Amino acid sequence: MSHALTLLSEDEQMLRETVARFAQDHIKPYVMEMDESAHMRPEIIRAAFKEGLMAVEVPERYKGTEMTFFSAILVIEELAKVDPSVSVLVDVQNTLVENIFMRWGTEELKQRYLTRLATDTVGSYCLSEASSGSDAFALKTRAEDKGDHWVLNGSKLWITNGAEAGIFMVFANVNPEAGYKGITCFVVERDFPGFSVGKKENKLGIRASSTVELVFDNCRVPKENVVGPVGKGYKIAIETLNEGRIGIGAQMIGLAQGALDAAVKYTAERKQFNQPIASFQGVQFQIGQMATDIEAARLLVYNAARLKDAGKPFVKEAAMAKLFSSQVAERVSSKCVELHGGVGFTKEYPAEKYYRDAKIGAIYEGTTNMQLQTIAKMILADHM
Repeated sequence: MSHALTLLSEDEQMLRETVARFAQDHIKPYVMEMDESAHMRPEIIRAAFKEGLMAVEVPERYKGTEMTFFSAILVIEELAKVDPSVSVLVDVQNTLVENIFMRWGTEELKQRYLTRLATDTVGSYCLSEASSGSDAFALKTRAEDKGDHWVLNGSKLWITNGAEAGIFMVFANVNPEAGYKGITCFVVERDFPGFSVGKKENKLGIRASSTVELVFDNCRVPKENVVGPVGKGYKIAIETLNEGRIGIGAQMIGLAQGALDAAVKYTAERKQFNQPIASFQGVQFQIGQMATDIEAARLLVYNAARLKDAGKPFVKEAAMAKLFSSQVAERVSSKCVELHGGVGFTKEYPAEKYYRDAKIGAIYEGTTNMQLQTIAKMILADHM
């Protein structure tokens, strides 16, 4: 067992085992079907709510399980071993959407929305646009103050959970002349007039996780649905994504572990020259390197999560965790395909899916280059 896993508390170990069983029982039988259909089975989402996986940190008074951020990271990791698509659905719910409400929502907003997010409603985080990816604050979606309500106009792209969500955390600019200082966070419900879900992307990997366009055409939003101060949405977006990157790190180490487990199982069973291929030193060297890379990535992710729970600075560590774990996921899943040989290139085995799913880790919630820039800037800040 991983050294990092042996250091888990008894409660953390129990949680990990519970989620692992959940993934085997409720998700594994449908992984390839969901990937091919690019559709998340509703019963899996319902089961995740029932199991308490959709509101890990949410206080009990809002129907959540009131556990730690680190606990949410363990949940995300275990789910990703079986299906990274389900993992990211749970990740966005916990580390982004509910995080915003818990840190910046009024008590009235928490009562109205956190309880739904904890029990039966998927949430979505809506920042990216056609002109704003890494330059997140170049967003064009506009919010106009109409006195007793707001009106939103514009569109969002690459929005995770958009097909399933009922609650959307939307970033729009109330004062474009003020630049990023006009950005504000709004809660939009799926049935608000003027709001619609547009094109669903046909993706390389994590296909069961929906990625959609959102359209706001004079979308009317109640005045009380502003989260945090008007004009402080940029602060909410930045600080939320800092935590979200640890969640992506957890997804990537789970994916990598799932790929390694599949490679170990196959190489122990596959025989060539009258012996399992795992008995060959060349194969053993590759498995040893894969396991070492995963352990190093896991330690980075766990360290960042522990720092966050302890209330200590963690931005640099989160960037490092996200950067390295996404690199490891790509390397390990690629090697998993190779160790499977010809069948690794087919859909009869899970290797090729892990490989496709891994690529997104270097892109969403901050590209590899953005993580490198963050790390370097924080290191150099004390010397320039």
